Amino acid sequence: MMKLFLLVFITSLFVYQTFAQDGNNVLVVTNAGMKNIPAYVREGTIYFSLKDFADAVGVNYYYNEDAQKIEVKFDNYFVKASARNPYLVLNEKNGDKQLIIQLPTSTYLINKKVYVPLKYSLKTLAAAYGKELSFEAPNKIVIGKNKDAITETPGAFNITGIILDEKANGTLITIKSNKRIPSYHSAFKNGVLTLIFRKVNVNVENVKYSGGTGVVKKIEAKNVGADAIIDISVSKEYTTNEVMNIEKSNDIQITIHNKLFTQNSSSNKLKEKWEFDVIVIDAGHGGQDAGAIGVNGVKEKDINLAIALKLGKLIEENMKDVKVVYTRKTDVFIDLYKRGKIANEKSGKLFISIHCNSTPKKPSTANGFEVYLLRPGRTKEAISIAEFENSVIKYEENPNRYEKLTDENFILVSMAHSSYMKYSERFAEYLHKEFSNHPTLSSRGVKQAGFYVLVGASMPSVLIESGFLSNTNDAKHLSTSKGQQKFAEYVFNGIKKYRDSYELEMQNE
Repeated sequence: MMKLFLLVFITSLFVYQTFAQDGNNVLVVTNAGMKNIPAYVREGTIYFSLKDFADAVGVNYYYNEDAQKIEVKFDNYFVKASARNPYLVLNEKNGDKQLIIQLPTSTYLINKKVYVPLKYSLKTLAAAYGKELSFEAPNKIVIGKNKDAITETPGAFNITGIILDEKANGTLITIKSNKRIPSYHSAFKNGVLTLIFRKVNVNVENVKYSGGTGVVKKIEAKNVGADAIIDISVSKEYTTNEVMNIEKSNDIQITIHNKLFTQNSSSNKLKEKWEFDVIVIDAGHGGQDAGAIGVNGVKEKDINLAIALKLGKLIEENMKDVKVVYTRKTDVFIDLYKRGKIANEKSGKLFISIHCNSTPKKPSTANGFEVYLLRPGRTKEAISIAEFENSVIKYEENPNRYEKLTDENFILVSMAHSSYMKYSERFAEYLHKEFSNHPTLSSRGVKQAGFYVLVGASMPSVLIESGFLSNTNDAKHLSTSKGQQKFAEYVFNGIKKYRDSYELEMQNE
């Protein structure tokens, strides 16, 4: 079997220019010889040109410059990638098998070429190529090895070890346990995240970790009485964390998020990229998917669309420098993954998905607005709502594409969004405050759940439930043009306040 090695020589760890200017490259080494291909480094993640990679290994490809898509044609599989899109699509050449891989960071378009993240694309390319791909570098950046695992030790200990997985936007830590941990507590102070696990003990040596180059610098553990305490020391890049049980497992996963923006000499170019110039409005459901049906017979898909069009008109009339992109402007069904894809391809800076709520029992007393962020749901109600919104995949041609977006993998997806979470949370709070001004409908606050429609949008994103169609008053109010306009105005006011704070922050970067 021919082995193929990728060697990276980096002149700068934080680069926001084209490679013709800064000279970064990836050296592809095969038995037939060596060839340099362009590389791009952003916040420590290396990206390389898929087109030039195909040339280097002698593989055919098809590139559509207008659509900004490339398809690399290996012997048995084709790999597709699109610019500014966090997916790789692996198709079997002579069969129906298809695998969609969600990357924790989006691809880039540089000099009319699609650049993919080396660390997260190598495994997929190796599977498609049918040859071993490994990575070596004289500066000891080991890309091919994603996990730094500490060996588990069987015996009397409940917490037996940890696994660290460095991602573009932080670190994923898996706490290995042979016992279901009934409860835990977390606290952050002076750069240390302290986790207390009740009624379990820990193998102190197996959990010990130091010398990390990412956001996690050191991990120490100790047993105190009947409890286990784990201290995670983090860098100044730390922003937030999440701790949660893994479904159908005794293990616990911790996501340690880092910052989106890093001060560097190319901050002006970064500001240009994040100029607030495109808002994507997604009217939920549509076509054969009616969504919830109100107590008065109104269909959710119709209300969503009416609000989306009214909101878009407000933006177009009052924010002349902002482009409005609609995922749909008519009564048609759009696959959930395509909605995020549209947002990415149009370089959206804010993604707003508009929906209506409902309860199984009708009529119901539940009423008011809700704003949701993309994170695994913490309450039964949030999980139930997400399941209903996600159930529309049954109308899609290939619902199996969402198979991997469950349990552990959804945590990885939410990590990919952690870069934008600070801004999503800020916008959600502005919306909540605006909705609180409504004379009759209450604002039920900001919540979190795993909505597929928010997965693919690589930008600050929220999903808004405009009211309960199972509630007589809500349904009546939302069925009127006046009620829809009022809701659109509240959302628009939230957008204005968010934009002001966002642009002020960008000026101070």
